[in-house]
Amino acid sequence: MIEIISLLAASVIAVLLFSRLGLGSVLGYLAAGAFIGPAGLGLVNDADYMRHIGEFGVVFLLFLIGIEIKPQRLWVLRKLVFGLGGLQVAVSGLLIAALSYFAFGIARETALVIGFGLALSSTAFGVQILADQHQTTSHWGRTSFSILLFQDLAVVPLLILLPLLSFGEMRFSVSMGFALLQSVGIFISVLIAGRYAINPMLHAIAHSKNSDVFVATALLLVLGFAWIMELVGLSMAMGAFIAGVLLSESEYKQQIEADVMPFRGLLLGLFFMSVGMSFVPESVFANLEIVILGALALITIKALVIIVLAKIWKTPLAIAVKCGFLLSQAGEFGFVLFTLGDSLGLLPEDMMETLIAIIVLSMVTTPMMVKVGELLAEWLKSPASDAMEVSEPVPERPVIVAGFGRVGEVIAGMLRKVDVSTVAIDMDAKKVAEGRRLGYNVLFGDASRPEILKSVGAGRARLVVITLDNYKAAEGVVRTMKRLYPGVPLHVRVRDWPDADHFTELGASHAIPETVEASLRLGASALEAAGVGEEERRTLFEYLREGDYEKLRDYHKL
Repeated sequence: MIEIISLLAASVIAVLLFSRLGLGSVLGYLAAGAFIGPAGLGLVNDADYMRHIGEFGVVFLLFLIGIEIKPQRLWVLRKLVFGLGGLQVAVSGLLIAALSYFAFGIARETALVIGFGLALSSTAFGVQILADQHQTTSHWGRTSFSILLFQDLAVVPLLILLPLLSFGEMRFSVSMGFALLQSVGIFISVLIAGRYAINPMLHAIAHSKNSDVFVATALLLVLGFAWIMELVGLSMAMGAFIAGVLLSESEYKQQIEADVMPFRGLLLGLFFMSVGMSFVPESVFANLEIVILGALALITIKALVIIVLAKIWKTPLAIAVKCGFLLSQAGEFGFVLFTLGDSLGLLPEDMMETLIAIIVLSMVTTPMMVKVGELLAEWLKSPASDAMEVSEPVPERPVIVAGFGRVGEVIAGMLRKVDVSTVAIDMDAKKVAEGRRLGYNVLFGDASRPEILKSVGAGRARLVVITLDNYKAAEGVVRTMKRLYPGVPLHVRVRDWPDADHFTELGASHAIPETVEASLRLGASALEAAGVGEEERRTLFEYLREGDYEKLRDYHKL
């Protein structure tokens, strides 16, 4: 209990503190691990055991990367991702490896581990800064994201490469070629097998309407694929990545992603804390000069490589500078690669601590580097770069329909008839399958979950229409939307007027009792049969609909 409480308390305090300082959660976890680890208070002493558990966080992280890799998304950015991104990893990795090999006399295999481990930038830092500045759709934002995307993809073959490098007699070219062929072959085999097995299994589980079993199924998919890959001699992360790719087009993607996300966050945080626990101040201070010079060399090499390659890609200099300075640091996957390299004996004793210190120091400099890059880019700005910085058109604002039953389907049909983009969400697998068969964009998921709403673009929605039969579920959607996206209008279907009042108090724009319009339609037919003229009927209905059906609340006084 002392270890568990120490881990939780240290992570909460450190992450909050470092996030407020603008340094990010990764550095917070590292600091928390160092503080309570063997070199700190000594509250947790078995860093290796913690790291083994935390490695499952890396597995879940690779799964979530895979689930976001849609073929269409890669195709749009294919030249930037595979061209610029691929060259950045290759050139940066080989340059850093060459510097390590020739300047310090490090073994070739070790130099390659160092080079490619430091060539990867921090996705957490890069994406967060772009999001905070609302620059994800700008030209420099797309360029930076493309490089980060390829780096994420490159982790998979790099994780395969490291065990092969541990066989010292194998040449690098042979190792890399074998790693690539092996990964492609197994990827295709598992892809074909999984394509015909995963969706039928998910359909069966979803039809059971048991959310606990669905969570267990999501975990089984991730860990099952990871285990299969480990059995054939590859990394667990590779298996998780393949599982994610297989589910990237599934209607169950959003719910699985939401179910897996908490495990990824907790376990990945534990992994970074275990890395912090491995931090030995004595060995770092003994090599302080190497750490500082190494961080400066790393930042300089990566920034220059990205700037030069971006210019080759005909990117204006100002934009290239902003990309280079944003991605000049080392990233989270460096910890993963160095941890694996250390366990395989590819890193000499005490070198891992020095490399971790270099990564941490480069991360700490990121906010300052971004500001310097922006100032330099402003000085270098030209009319061409101004033109390139125009953001892409804002994605169409959809209408989100929570609940795809009879009412939800009618509303979605009406919206589709007038070409309004619509996304429907439902927890009934039969309704989801039927809706998708009819051509509607229906997704399986719990609409009250923040992760689900975020994944379907609730923050930019025109409005959210809630047609759920379940009162508590509908209330959950309203509360979540008002907490996360208070500016989005909410229209709710309710049973009666007291429910309508309750949802209005919660913040719904309109809450319509389901019996209202049925009563009006039946009343209209009765009036017509009684001989009341059309104009008189229209006047009466306009009167009844005024003030959000206010007159119908006192129908007994009519």
